[in-house]
Amino acid sequence: MKISLSKSQISDADKFIRRCGYGKLRDRRTGQESYVRRLHRDLYPRFHVYLEERAEQIYFNLHLDQRAAMYEGVTAHSGEYDGEVVEKEATRIMDAAKKQD
Repeated sequence: MKISLSKSQISDADKFIRRCGYGKLRDRRTGQESYVRRLHRDLYPRFHVYLEERAEQIYFNLHLDQRAAMYEGVTAHSGEYDGEVVEKEATRIMDAAKKQD
């Protein structure tokens, strides 16, 4: 699920998503940074967000990782990009942005 917020609402995307309870994750193979928030003590399931900044917008690409990749060298996972759980998390993030004002 893609969430779009204005940079006028959020001046620092990294600080904002961390205030929402996400921790930074760097992929050791690619060096790409993303953010995750666990649902409980285990590594999975967890919410996973990629940030993309363009012009005056910040895009949050949100999904729910159900489990890790099953095979070595394969990055595929069981991810949900929509549904009730993902929609509730997207609403929580958007509500947090409204409180920034």
